Amino acid sequence: MTTPPQQVIRLEKSPEYREDYANSVQIRVNLWDFFLMFGTISQSAPDNVSIQNFQGVYISPPQAKALLNVLQQNVSQYESAFGEIRLEPNQANVAGGIVQ
Repeated sequence: MTTPPQQVIRLEKSPEYREDYANSVQIRVNLWDFFLMFGTISQSAPDNVSIQNFQGVYISPPQAKALLNVLQQNVSQYESAFGEIRLEPNQANVAGGIVQ
């Protein structure tokens, strides 16, 4: 019996590729896709919070589930190495799909 050839996957960066930091993610869902909007939070006073969104990404439902699985695996590995990640009280409740 012959073994099927190994699939070769090449990772390439498009000319538009960029890396950035986000401490806010907002998620919207509809029948066809998930929309993730990334931004940064600044707070000048306890009652004055500003979120500047800089990137929105649409992904398919199967890709969203794959992302969930990869994030769960990586968070578990991180916590095994560095200890439990504790959420602030306002981060534990993600009503409205906003994670901050």
